[in-house]
Amino acid sequence: MRNQRGEGKFGCVVSLLVFGAMGAIGYKAVPVYFSNNELVDACEFIASAASKKPMETVEREVKDKAKELGIVEAGGKGAIRVTKVSNGDSGTCTITLHYKRTIDFYGVYRWDLETDKRISRPIFENAS
Repeated sequence: MRNQRGEGKFGCVVSLLVFGAMGAIGYKAVPVYFSNNELVDACEFIASAASKKPMETVEREVKDKAKELGIVEAGGKGAIRVTKVSNGDSGTCTITLHYKRTIDFYGVYRWDLETDKRISRPIFENAS
């Protein structure tokens, strides 16, 4: 009769293990995803305000933001590219992010998160 009493000790232990593993994975993965999204948002803002700035200044601002967020992979060669195209009074500023970050899940598994974003915003030279 003991098997029919509705005791769920085994299921409870399994559920706790699953939720604990999900929490440990989230603890490692969420900051990486959050910092990547924050860098993309910052690039959108920087590209929008790039009308009077030279390309080198825009690129330095993006690299400084990446350094502030702890994204050391963005400092590599070719990871950040800035281009500005001007057509008289208007143009576009394009920031390209291309880098790979590795998330190490406690030495058990390694996940490569590749960021390949292209942010393009119009710029207006004579906007007052």
